[in-house]
Amino acid sequence: MSKKKRNITQKMIRFFKSRNGKLITGTFIFWLVLYPLNKFGILNNYWMHVINVSLIYIILTVSLNLINGFTGQFSIGHMGFAAVGAYTSATITTILFKFPSHGFVPYLVFIGSMILGGIVAALVGFLIGLPTLRLRGDYLAIVTLAFGEIIRVTFNAIKFVGGPRGIPGIPNFSNFTLVTIVTLISVIIMRNVIYSSIGRAFLSIREDEVASELVGVHTTYYKVMGFTIGAFFAGVGGALLAHLIQYINPLQFGFMATIYVLIMVYIGGIGSISGSIVAAVGITFLSEGLRFMLNRIDAFTPFRVGPEWRMVIFSVLLVATMLYKTNGLMGDKEFSVLIPEEEDENAKHGA
Repeated sequence: MSKKKRNITQKMIRFFKSRNGKLITGTFIFWLVLYPLNKFGILNNYWMHVINVSLIYIILTVSLNLINGFTGQFSIGHMGFAAVGAYTSATITTILFKFPSHGFVPYLVFIGSMILGGIVAALVGFLIGLPTLRLRGDYLAIVTLAFGEIIRVTFNAIKFVGGPRGIPGIPNFSNFTLVTIVTLISVIIMRNVIYSSIGRAFLSIREDEVASELVGVHTTYYKVMGFTIGAFFAGVGGALLAHLIQYINPLQFGFMATIYVLIMVYIGGIGSISGSIVAAVGITFLSEGLRFMLNRIDAFTPFRVGPEWRMVIFSVLLVATMLYKTNGLMGDKEFSVLIPEEEDENAKHGA
């Protein structure tokens, strides 16, 4: 073996031993197990759909945690940004070009539209964040709720994108492989932001905004940046969701949709990427389990039990978590694979 090939082999071995390598390898094994199970009919399309939804909610939950957990803000209009991404992407693939859900070029256009949806959502987040993030606490929550509703009502009033009827017949581009790849990339990027100097500025603002200003942190700048990054990934998640369920309307992105993601953030743990991942997957599957359970109760008992009882159960679960596990399931802890090696080195040297 030549020296050049030996060096390449050693670099590959070092990479796969690194935490990033383990994260990518673990994700590949996850895909390698589930994909053949679905192809051979062992895992049916319904459960694959649920798995895809849970992966998309990982993106939405981690991006909201970036704003609420790591930057210390309180946004309750997050699904408004998902709506921007969903409508932007669906308009391109369904209204402007009417692509089929197969073929290399349509997939490229979809990926471009998904990124564009994220960029447009980020721009909307920047325009909203710039004047509003000077506010704090309850005032900020009220303003973000208002802007989220403004976004939803705006789409409801635009006839070009279907108005209240929404956009039906969206091509199914969000397959398991693509959703897995986009989720992995999104989590890695947000993880890298959190563990960078930008992330440290976010954390300092969360812990004490006044003290951060006193030591020279431009708090408004970093709060708007966190808001914009979170909005971008919400837009990406919205685009994926639109091309998974193949139909969108403004009601899907209302206040209760944001509350659903908020529950995931707070049950998983504020300031924990791992907690967001665990909660997004767990609550998505719990939601589907409750759907079956409530339908059975409705069918075999004289009591009328509708699907809205799921939110009651989630609310009780949230209250119980806040009472007995005040920092969420994971608190501020992370799976080691999600912590860059540099952080361990910094901890050893007291950095």
